[in-house]
Parts: sequence; C-alpha cells; structure tokens
Amino acid sequence: MVRISIIGCGNMGSSIALALAGNKDYKVTVYDSVGSRCDVMGTEAAESLGQARDTADVILIAIKPQYITKEFLSSIRKDGAGYISIAAGIPLSPLQENLGTENIARFMPNMAAKAKKAVTAVAFPQGAEEGFRKMAMDIAGSFGSAFQMEESQFSAFIGISGSLIAYALEFINSSAMAGVGVGIPYQMASQIVKDTLVSACSLLDLTGKSPADLIPSICSASGTTIAAMEALEENGFTNSLYKAVRAASDRSEELEENAKERLG
Repeated sequence: MVRISIIGCGNMGSSIALALAGNKDYKVTVYDSVGSRCDVMGTEAAESLGQARDTADVILIAIKPQYITKEFLSSIRKDGAGYISIAAGIPLSPLQENLGTENIARFMPNMAAKAKKAVTAVAFPQGAEEGFRKMAMDIAGSFGSAFQMEESQFSAFIGISGSLIAYALEFINSSAMAGVGVGIPYQMASQIVKDTLVSACSLLDLTGKSPADLIPSICSASGTTIAAMEALEENGFTNSLYKAVRAASDRSEELEENAKERLG
C-alpha cells in the first residue's frame, strides 16, 4: 500500500484525495493550513505539515503556486520520498533542486478530477526511477485519463485541456442562451447542448475518425448545418479558439519563467 500525503485541500487537492480514497492500493493523508478543509471522506487528517511529510511515501503538492517557496519545499523534503506537484507554472527543475530527488512528477490535471474524468498531463525528470514513473501514472489514471509528455509541451496542453474546460463550459452556456433566444428554456437547452457534445465524442470514439473527417458527413448540401458553419466562420469561431489556446500557452510559459527566477 502506497502512503500518499496530499498537501492542500482546495478544489483540486480535495477532489484528488476523494478519488484516491476509494482505492485500496493507497492510504491517503491530507493536510491543509485551514483545518476544516481536511474533512475528506476516506482519508486521515494530519495535525501538522511535518506529520504529513513523515508518514508519506509520496507527497502530492496541491497548494497554490504563489505559496511554493524555497522554505516550503525545504519543509517537506524527506529522504526516499517521491513527489507529485499539480501547481500550475512550477516547472520540474526548481522542484528537483530544492527537494533533492529525481523522483518527481509534474501533473497538469483539469477540474474534472472530482468526477474522475480529469485529463492530466504528466512529465518526469530524465532520472526518475521506472517504479516511481509507473506509480505516478497509476495515480494520475485513478481520477481520469493521463498523458505522459515532455514538460516542454505543458504550456500547449494547458491551452487545449487545462484551460479548455472553461471554453467548453462557456460554449455550453452560450449555446444554451442562443437556444433560449429561439424558444427553448435555458435548463432544457443546456442539457441538450451537453448531451450533444457527449454524443459527438461518442461518435468519434465509435468511428475512429477525426473531427475533420466527420464534419463533411454532417453538412448536407445547402442544409442547416453548413449554414451554421458558415456563420461560425464569418464571426471568427476558429480564429478565436486559436487565439485562446495561444494566450493560455503564452501565459503558462510566463509563469514558469517567473517560478524559475523565484525558486532558482
């Protein structure tokens, strides 16, 4: 059984704790400076940061990036421990330097961890042990799907997943509001839009085709769908998405450079 201590029980930390708590392969301890946040079903609450550190095989860092300092990293340093960080904008290099180990995984999950549907990017230092890599990938997979990639791809991943979940929610909301405009009540319209997005993903899974391959089969000549697609392009739909992904990626790279300067 792997002993995992989760430091920080905000939205993401508590969601991951809850997902792991139901797995008999893990013993989960949680710690947060706000004690009331540590009431996570199936986990134990540590009374101090030191206790959380001392009882762990793996320490999962889930506090806000601005609170990750050299002093904090020094306080959780433990010989033989592995580390997982989900802190956005904190690259591997300062974590390695301050924690004194190569057994570190950087996770970039999205907010769907609570529903065990997160999409998580995972990166490791070159020297991370194979056993630690497998364990970290198993942990990431316990609350959704996991993609191991180079850390240099993380900023791009944020643009198409970490931040994209917000674009998707805005798409559902705006589409539902458009439905209200043509006569469907909002609650019903939002459910229809949500179910339609699920059906589109199911169609991709079933056929194994790309979106670009399927779209022409949905757009009949002079039909309603091609009219809608033309309206989307006329109003900058594709260009807006390109710009949104680029903006999120650029901001992520900026945060990483700031973190390297602060923790280097």
